[in-house]
Amino acid sequence: MIKIVNLLMFLVVCFLSAEAQVKPVNPLDVPFGDPYIIFDDNSDTYYMYGTGGVTNGFVAYSSRDLKNWKKEGIVYTAEQEKSWGTKDFWAPEVYRWEDKFYMFYSAHWKENPNNELENYKIGIAVSSTPTGPFEDITGKPLFDPGYPIIDANVYVADDGRKYLYYSRCCYKHPVKSEIADWAKKKGLYDEIEESWVYGVELKPDLTGVIGEPVLLLRPPVKRNDMQAEWESRSVTSKEINRRWTEGSYTFKHGGRYYMMYSANHFAGENYAVGYATADQPLGPYTKATNNPVLEKNTHKGGLVSGTGHNSVLITKDGKMWCVYHGRTDRTGQQRMVFIDEMKILDDGTLEVQGPTHKEDNK
Repeated sequence: MIKIVNLLMFLVVCFLSAEAQVKPVNPLDVPFGDPYIIFDDNSDTYYMYGTGGVTNGFVAYSSRDLKNWKKEGIVYTAEQEKSWGTKDFWAPEVYRWEDKFYMFYSAHWKENPNNELENYKIGIAVSSTPTGPFEDITGKPLFDPGYPIIDANVYVADDGRKYLYYSRCCYKHPVKSEIADWAKKKGLYDEIEESWVYGVELKPDLTGVIGEPVLLLRPPVKRNDMQAEWESRSVTSKEINRRWTEGSYTFKHGGRYYMMYSANHFAGENYAVGYATADQPLGPYTKATNNPVLEKNTHKGGLVSGTGHNSVLITKDGKMWCVYHGRTDRTGQQRMVFIDEMKILDDGTLEVQGPTHKEDNK
């Protein structure tokens, strides 16, 4: 009997140890903004990409367990013949299709006849390995909608069609709303600029887009909108005269399309994540009533703020994780990577079980 009990205890310990091994400890020792992780079956390895780590390019990290990360070095650089970007290389996302790895990213376009301060566009680079080197495909941005764009995300539908989601920058995009009227009446700002999320179908060969972009998400117009309070904190806290809807990530679950997105200033403490759902890849999308699903916890005695620009990772054991960046009082303005488990309940409600911090477990 004693032997059986000891055996059971040993198995329990092994099970708990295995569970602990796959749970990341936040923040990770990876100084990234806009983190994105893929799993490569061939190497049984996770690869992470993000904003930061090198000037005018991108670096990558690798891991077998999501806890211990190895820096793989520079995987993309603007010092190449087909580079079209000059600065502000942001938000890389990498996808594997037909044994090739495709990196979608944002940068400042060198063709800038009007000398715009934010001349951002989206490009695509390709590599035969997840660690690069990634080379630009065409030597120019994917397309030009007539305004600056960032934060590319791609969803591949069941029929193989690819959809690109992106954010129109706030730059030179003043929008009338009750929040803008309130800010002007209070003497805070004369106008409020906004960023909006659009979606458009990609050409199969990735050389352009099909049709016209569709507006999918934007900040609330009415002050009594249930989303208005949390999506307007950058304005109401007197931080800046902008309201963002950016960093979107789209996936399908249970026949519904989920689009997660970030609101407020990426460099501020109020950066937070919400989501919306739709029946079709290009909407219409309806924002969830339980937004935001990820936000700072400092007002509750926690240590984490500036939580946002997330992606979603399904690990090889089938768990769903929310990958995002955040800050603590110890990391200061440096954005660090966090990974917290997320779930979709039986009624379709999405929940992120974070932000967590390593000191929460002490």
